[in-house]
Amino acid sequence: MRKSIIFQKTICVVLIFALFAAAATGCGDFQGFQLNTPAGKGENDEFTSLGLSPEFDYEVPESLPGILVDQVGYPVGSDKIAVINAETPPETFSILEEQTGREVYTGKVENKGYDATVNAYISYADFTDFNTEGTYYIQAPSIGRSYAFQIADEPFRDLFTRVFQQYYFNRCGLTLSSELAGEAAHNACHSREAQMKDEATVKLDVSGGWHVDEIGSRDVAKGCQAINTLLLTYELYPDDMGDDMGIPESGNGIPDVLDEVKYEIDWLLKMQDTKSGAVYASVSSVDNKTTDYILYIDEITMDATIHFAAAMAKFSYLYQSYDREFATRCLQASDRAYRYAGNYLADISQEQYFYAAAELYRATGGYQYHSVIKSYLTQNPEQDLENDFVFWGCVAYLSTKQKVDVSLCGAVTQNLMRQGESISFASKESKLLVATGEKQGSNAGLLRSMTRLAVVDHIITNHEYATVLENHIHYMLGRNLLSISYLDGEGERNYRDIDMNLGVMNQMDLNAELLLLLAAIMDDELVVGEE
Repeated sequence: MRKSIIFQKTICVVLIFALFAAAATGCGDFQGFQLNTPAGKGENDEFTSLGLSPEFDYEVPESLPGILVDQVGYPVGSDKIAVINAETPPETFSILEEQTGREVYTGKVENKGYDATVNAYISYADFTDFNTEGTYYIQAPSIGRSYAFQIADEPFRDLFTRVFQQYYFNRCGLTLSSELAGEAAHNACHSREAQMKDEATVKLDVSGGWHVDEIGSRDVAKGCQAINTLLLTYELYPDDMGDDMGIPESGNGIPDVLDEVKYEIDWLLKMQDTKSGAVYASVSSVDNKTTDYILYIDEITMDATIHFAAAMAKFSYLYQSYDREFATRCLQASDRAYRYAGNYLADISQEQYFYAAAELYRATGGYQYHSVIKSYLTQNPEQDLENDFVFWGCVAYLSTKQKVDVSLCGAVTQNLMRQGESISFASKESKLLVATGEKQGSNAGLLRSMTRLAVVDHIITNHEYATVLENHIHYMLGRNLLSISYLDGEGERNYRDIDMNLGVMNQMDLNAELLLLLAAIMDDELVVGEE
């Protein structure tokens, strides 16, 4: 009996050593090895373990393409560059048809070297001279292939319309039909009265306007910022902003952008206190779990009031030829808000007051507004055009048909030109062709720069600036180191699959700046085509 036990132990030890030896030589030595199942035990029989489960922290690294392209496409006749992210780039690249895989173009890779600002080795695959319309991908030895892209006459036209329609999709208090809104269709929402946050017994009808979040909140300052940029886009590029952009008011003889902005304007008028002219900041939507959402009207703020004054004046000026009576009502509301703000100058910035004065002067020619403008520009000869209020105010003053100080206008124009040149230079210095850093996140800074460059490009229309503008839309549509398309519904690798906070079209102010960028690009394409 003892011998039998010793023999069994010896066999166990031998088997254990054999298993360790096999493991040391690799999995290949287990090929053909089978363990016979003891009698009475099947594959599905219950097995009792020690109750321990293996835990792994390891995540498989995400594989990103080494060839970066605009995942929407490139216009015929434009500069067409794909960026290669590789320390040792290939010498050549090929363009292949997406459906057939047939090679239609070959070119040489241009090695640009290391870019410290983005911590990457960058090369270019330039196929500017390839203009055959179609859908393609790029392939290169040792690098692999890119995402698909198009070459088309107007690859951004449909995108431009969808960017504009985001405001219609976010209308509050209105039933959106599936015919126009598609998946964004919904019944009228938040139509009941809202209560004052500090006085629950006081209720007002503040229905309408644009949602700024998923629970239906609306914000005066954010709405006015979007209005400013939407109306600037309309002024600079009216041919792109027609009466056929797919909203309920399309075809009524009024440009759709003015119809859409009026929907927000109607709500803004409800947010002004009828006695003082001050403006409530926002409408908050809070889910109390039992009685659906409760709507609260947030307190009056000077920020909301001065934003309101400027946006109302700007809209009044542009809308007067379509409805003079309504435009006059907006102008009166603007003036009341401006005068209220004038009593609390310590609570607003000089820049905000300057911008509101510039829009009111343009709309009325009032001396009191012009004196504020001249005082600010005289005291600030080197305007900070990075500040939105300063930028908007300067553009409004340059655009007015009222009497202006020619020397001040000349100085403002020169400052704008210098900033445009600075933005263009910084973009060209970057091997990614946009002035960005190593960490990708919000594109707010890039879009802000492009609004400035679009204005300068409109003034002087130069091909260099047009190329810079186009490079920025390429970047946002996938020609970046993460191969992310930051625009809704565009590209094989979309921000929605990675981080919802990275979106552009789902942010009211950034979406308007995106619309301006696209309008500038399409306008430049027409000019380049004519040349």
